[in-house]
Amino acid sequence: MNEFLLISGMALVTFLIRYPIIGMSGRIKLSPQFLQVLSYVPPAVLTAIVVPAVLIPSGDQILVDYTNARLIGAIAAILVGFWRKNLLLTIGVGMAAFFVWQWVLTWL
Repeated sequence: MNEFLLISGMALVTFLIRYPIIGMSGRIKLSPQFLQVLSYVPPAVLTAIVVPAVLIPSGDQILVDYTNARLIGAIAAILVGFWRKNLLLTIGVGMAAFFVWQWVLTWL
């Protein structure tokens, strides 16, 4: 029962914080400069999430060498992403490189 109340409370708070902004979105006119600045938010947030996960896999120190399978997968994904510009292919190649490199490291 406590979990239900906790989840319901979180959903209510999230709704109350976001609904007024969404409800007023038709009446607010944003400047083109502000909209341009807002276009940088998703890449910045994604970078802030992915880079620490790739470079600090153990959570305590930066690991930039061939034993970091996450780094190898990220490099492969970046290269394929720039080359083919296909999101599904980029994700698939990055995951495949990560898992293959992780398997190779178990044999070293």
